[in-house]
Amino acid sequence: MTPSRVVTGLLYFLENVPVISTLRIARLKAWGAHGFTATGVVTAFLATIALFENQPKACLLWLGVALIVDGLDGALARKVNVQSVLPGFDGSVLDLVIDYLTYVFIPALFIYRYIPLPDYTLLLTISLILVSSLFCFCNVNMKSKDNYFQGFPAAWNVVTLCIYIISPTPWLTLITIIGLALLTLTRIKFLHPFRVRRFMPINIAVTSIWLLCSLSLVVNHPSSNPMVIGLWLAMSAYFLGICAWRTSVEWLDSSRA
Repeated sequence: MTPSRVVTGLLYFLENVPVISTLRIARLKAWGAHGFTATGVVTAFLATIALFENQPKACLLWLGVALIVDGLDGALARKVNVQSVLPGFDGSVLDLVIDYLTYVFIPALFIYRYIPLPDYTLLLTISLILVSSLFCFCNVNMKSKDNYFQGFPAAWNVVTLCIYIISPTPWLTLITIIGLALLTLTRIKFLHPFRVRRFMPINIAVTSIWLLCSLSLVVNHPSSNPMVIGLWLAMSAYFLGICAWRTSVEWLDSSRA
């Protein structure tokens, strides 16, 4: 084959090769964002399998992976404009389905199997978690204008992790769960570290440290390094402090109005 024929053939190929339009690229990116969100259902399945295989640490670690995915997928979806590019596919519904599994249902199973509760209260406690969370997920006013959660955001995965690490008495565990379920009905503010813009760099840094400490505490449970547990408690106190501060600001503003 002569060089001229090679050049001619190459030019013909370039002229007739299918062109990927900007819209198609945008759709591929949008489906990629949805695909990233959908990995949460795989981690949910793996966490459930870990429960069946009596591996509580593995279950919590998979729930931790799901938590990280959930923290990142919203920003990714907004970056690629999934709502405008794929208006026929509701990513928020996909996110809610996966969140109910990883934030509520699987943690409830974990509590049922591994967390000590007072006699004759187990079924009532699990039912309270499941039902109160339904209200949270159906509440159209779940977010404030500055992206704080209004009421306890059904973060039972975090609660389960804390109970597993701290190991409180059965009655204290029950009282904590009842109290948090009741807070679902309130307007107390809870921080979303990846959505609240004020103090966002600090919030993300604290969240990262908290996650790393949680990883260490779960892997090494029941033993724990005093420095790690102290740092973990300090990061937890920061979250509680931010929530208390934001709630008090709203109460003060409403009382002055």
